Amino acid sequence: MNLYIALFFIFLTTFTLTAQDITGQWNGVLKVQGIELRLVFNVTKTDNGYTSTMDSPDQGAKGIPVTRTTFEDATLTFAVDNIQMEYQGTIQEDGIVGTFKQMGQEYPLNLSRKAVEKEMVKRPQEPTKPYPYHSEEVTFQNTKAGISLAGTLTLPKKEGVFPAVILISGSGPQNRNEELLGHKPFLVISDYLTKNGIAVLRYDDRGVGKSTGDFKTATSADFATDVESALAYLKTRKEIDKNNMGLVGHSEGGIIAPMVAATSKDVAFIVLLAGTGIPGDQLLLLQQERIARANGVSEPDIKKAMETNTTLFTMVTTADDVGQLKTDLTHMITEAIKNEKSTETINRTAEDAYVAMQVDQITSPWMLYFLKYDPASALEKVTCPVLAVNGEKDLQVPSDENLTAIKNALTRGGNKNVSIKEFENLNHLFQECETGSPNEYSTIEQTFSPLALAEITQWILAQTH
Repeated sequence: MNLYIALFFIFLTTFTLTAQDITGQWNGVLKVQGIELRLVFNVTKTDNGYTSTMDSPDQGAKGIPVTRTTFEDATLTFAVDNIQMEYQGTIQEDGIVGTFKQMGQEYPLNLSRKAVEKEMVKRPQEPTKPYPYHSEEVTFQNTKAGISLAGTLTLPKKEGVFPAVILISGSGPQNRNEELLGHKPFLVISDYLTKNGIAVLRYDDRGVGKSTGDFKTATSADFATDVESALAYLKTRKEIDKNNMGLVGHSEGGIIAPMVAATSKDVAFIVLLAGTGIPGDQLLLLQQERIARANGVSEPDIKKAMETNTTLFTMVTTADDVGQLKTDLTHMITEAIKNEKSTETINRTAEDAYVAMQVDQITSPWMLYFLKYDPASALEKVTCPVLAVNGEKDLQVPSDENLTAIKNALTRGGNKNVSIKEFENLNHLFQECETGSPNEYSTIEQTFSPLALAEITQWILAQTH
């Protein structure tokens, strides 16, 4: 969810669960600090006992190898040693009753053969049909990539000519509403902007929803070509003021918007919502440190993780050969596991699968590009008006370092039409919050701060009149 990179080996930002017969699928809902996470354990019988994997559907995680699966005296145990997680439950008639443990914390967790649903949550800002404006489904082509992108175009009125913005989503496969944890930020933003006289185009990421293409092989630079094709599409619409088309990018979208604006004369202005201004490797180190501290991880453990991550990221950013990098990372992570846990407790098959999963994630095209990319390279070339905003309590893209870096890069490039704004008590999703931790996102009813919406909209209108 938007630059929240969950490297399981390094940080515990995901949760896990369980299984019974015990083979087959077991389902449950873990409730932590008001957050509900569906968890699934998939258990298989082997000649030597049992093996299993874990899924966390709400976090988009599937097939996480479980280090140990045991079943003795009606007690089922799952353990993923490298994230210090264990589940232990007792088989009963209607399922499994047990306890989930991680990093010294314990939570009740019951499992069932039946698929479970989370409780419905209130999202009072989410608009409902009929909308007081024109909304239509659209498709447009990215001829460079040979793909079709599907989205929604909203117009203040069916007839007329209007300024327009394209919404650019954050990291991870996102639909046109940038939907996550029960929130639909882009639907809320689009609704607000359109009601205030601004046309909005939002679309499913490539390979998501009704858009074609392969998301897994794409980088931020590839996504920038999707934005370019969205601009080209808007130019074909008679309802759009071609001199007042802007980009609004959230998180990774705040990296992509300057990429496009730096090379396209069609972009009249850009808005960076929690956009980044520092290189990717530095951002992830800062992000992981602050989230770990907010989640109560001890300072010695944070220090150790930072040292490990710094070494890992340096390996990535200095590597010339991906094949050799994969070999080196496999060795590094395997050795780290050996140093963390007694070899007696490790299922070698599960360990190998776990290490392979980590290596594949770190060496994915997107991650390799992101870790090496410095947003300043594009920001220095942006000449159109820029609004960069962030939440004071954003732990994923910390506002102090990133807003300063964005301003400095734009200034170096000679851009004098720059507005910087930090909103008090807002998190990475621009929700009013307590701590800023991602753990709060789903528990907050608010999807996007009304104050931030109003100020962003006023700034856009000022650029288009």
